[in-house]
Amino acid sequence: MHPRITAVRSFMAWEPFALTMARLDVERLGSGPPVVFVHGSVVGADLTWRRQRELADNWTLLFANRPGFGASPPLERGDFEAEAPLVAELLDEGAHLVGHSYGGVIALLAAAQRPESVLSLTVSEPGSLGVARGNPAVDEMIENGEKLFGHADEIPTQVFLSLFRGGANSANETPDELPDSLERGARLLMKERPSWEAEVPVELLQEAGFPILVVSGGHSEAFEAVCDSLADQVGADRTVITGRGHTVPSTGAPYNRRLRSFLSEAEVRGR
Repeated sequence: MHPRITAVRSFMAWEPFALTMARLDVERLGSGPPVVFVHGSVVGADLTWRRQRELADNWTLLFANRPGFGASPPLERGDFEAEAPLVAELLDEGAHLVGHSYGGVIALLAAAQRPESVLSLTVSEPGSLGVARGNPAVDEMIENGEKLFGHADEIPTQVFLSLFRGGANSANETPDELPDSLERGARLLMKERPSWEAEVPVELLQEAGFPILVVSGGHSEAFEAVCDSLADQVGADRTVITGRGHTVPSTGAPYNRRLRSFLSEAEVRGR
């Protein structure tokens, strides 16, 4: 372990809107300006961001487990609208915000709720498909997703997860027999509010003034269209990092190099 790196686990609680209080399990690692990481569906912070832990040499990393993951108690169902305030609170007096997939949707909404606390925002292949409705590939992905989630009660868990990951071109393999962790994640996914229902406040994000980076994996016409459209609407920097399909953070070094550069540039601009 790097001599400057220390790991601390904490539990933070807030009451989002009218929901029952949710406690987020957050791992803190490193020192320097804070960076809040928000994972997507199926797997938690430990697996999603396992290749990003090296960034603790320059930043304080906050790996938040969404409700139902890690030691975070579940909500009735995963819901970007309910979870965004929980993430927004983690920004405290100022932090970088990084989200992937469903976590990218949450990060976009959280940043819009507390723009004064955002040092920068990075999202990789966010599930905010609605920003590119009208694109044939995006419309097809939404239609397929609605069919899948509409029949969730009729489909075995392993089959549902395999179809979901296949549709997103996830680099994570789905075994024939799901271990407990994947079984749990898949069942959370099957109840999750579909990400394409999110209404991203693009005008607010564009006017907020903090730097934004949108990253895609170069594997999907639909996700490329979503990322292109989102970047255009919010005035973001745009990057494509290939090699791991939808699972962009697991590319490791290429993703980390781009993130290091972006975070550092954002801090210089902020000063």
